[in-house]
Amino acid sequence: MKAELIENDALGLAEMIRDGETKSSELVEITIERIERINPKVNAIIHKMYDEAREKAQKWDKKISSGKRGDTIFGGVPFLLKDLMAEYGSAPLSSGSAVVHGYTSPLDTELVKRHKAAGLITVGKTNTPEFGFLPTTEPLFFGPTLNPWNQEIIPGGSSGGSAVAVATGIVPIAHGNDGGGSIRIPASCCGVFGLKPTRARNPMGPYYGDFASGIAVEHALSRTVRDSAALLDATSGPDIGDPYYAPPKKRPYLEEVEEDVGRLKIGFLSSIPGGWSFESKIHPECEKAVRDAAQRCESLGHDVEEINAEELSYDNLFMHFGIIFSSSAGQTISYLEKLLNKKITQEDLEPISWLFVQNAATRTGADYLTAVAHCQSFSRKIAQWFHKGDYDLLLNTTLTTPPIKVGSFKATNLAKAGRNILLMSKLVAFTFAYNASGQPAMSVPLYWTADNIPIGIQFAAPFGDEATLFRLAAQLEQERPWIDRKPPIYSY
Repeated sequence: MKAELIENDALGLAEMIRDGETKSSELVEITIERIERINPKVNAIIHKMYDEAREKAQKWDKKISSGKRGDTIFGGVPFLLKDLMAEYGSAPLSSGSAVVHGYTSPLDTELVKRHKAAGLITVGKTNTPEFGFLPTTEPLFFGPTLNPWNQEIIPGGSSGGSAVAVATGIVPIAHGNDGGGSIRIPASCCGVFGLKPTRARNPMGPYYGDFASGIAVEHALSRTVRDSAALLDATSGPDIGDPYYAPPKKRPYLEEVEEDVGRLKIGFLSSIPGGWSFESKIHPECEKAVRDAAQRCESLGHDVEEINAEELSYDNLFMHFGIIFSSSAGQTISYLEKLLNKKITQEDLEPISWLFVQNAATRTGADYLTAVAHCQSFSRKIAQWFHKGDYDLLLNTTLTTPPIKVGSFKATNLAKAGRNILLMSKLVAFTFAYNASGQPAMSVPLYWTADNIPIGIQFAAPFGDEATLFRLAAQLEQERPWIDRKPPIYSY
């Protein structure tokens, strides 16, 4: 029975709770036991919320025993919250940084309110790099999160703790956010499903209307496609006072998972468009992976063709995005100085964080708005490409290289931190572009190397079209199931 509970997804567990086949309290205890046994090997969870989780689970048990099955989609299911941006009232918030550690959130952000309304029970908070600034999860303060497939390679970031928790079966779904690939990168590195929604699909209030002109979004990493769809149903939609919101969905995303995807026209990239990186080539293993995915889609009846990468080139796109990204770092530190009532100095931050803050200090408002204008211009270009070519989706590997070695981003001074920008530009070339454009994109675990290392396959859709992504993901999940693939340290 325990194996069945660990193997099930969040929707399946919620159904078992409603039907009286298991109790929420039993699931919470299994989750706690797995955290205590597995987490010392991977360092995915950095704050435990056991007492509150047990209390909430007991309430669910009483509700079910009294004959009330409940109408919440994830009623009583254990969940983990990434320790960045989304805040849980009365819980610590560290954002991966020593300078924030010790702060306690005064309230639930809107997304967390919606998590709770959906019935999810937060058992802990997951590790993240300092302020989410790196595509790996190796904060100096909390220590590195380790990839369960191979502890010598990165788990990705910045939602690396959440990805590892899902990959090791600690929870079936966990919160993540994405400002340049931070859901999709760890999903790729850890062999789980990760979707970045359309800009403003999920709320970011009450502290933000948007963040960094909308490049950052909130959602989750999951074991199954349908869990991701159901959670997005539960959390999406504007909050009162939001500056803008994503196009309304036609029907629940959970229904899209059951719909026939039809025959799609899919373009794929085997090299990096100009301006998206300082390099143009992808790793040979990634080229094998993307061609394998293209053939797989073709075998399912879709029309698939390779695209000349230069059709989507945009001069200095990574640089323009970087101005917005580093400016957000400056905003973050300025906000924290007021919140914490202290001056934050170079000694308080990791070198890469301080480098971003210093870069922000050199930028003017005109620089920022010019960068935003360029990203908007790129958004129009890629939207026109989809429209003129009648493409439904764009396909490539999530990362341009298999997961790199842990410690690759280690920097003891600003010079070394600066060199990491080059490495970052190569690693995130295929992910950040969709933060710039606001399009939805997903990383699907379809490929493993001969060394048993996952390489995620990314699909991007036109603005507002998560529906097509969910339909295709469900088809691929059925045709090439990944739920049975377990990392070496996975155990019951």
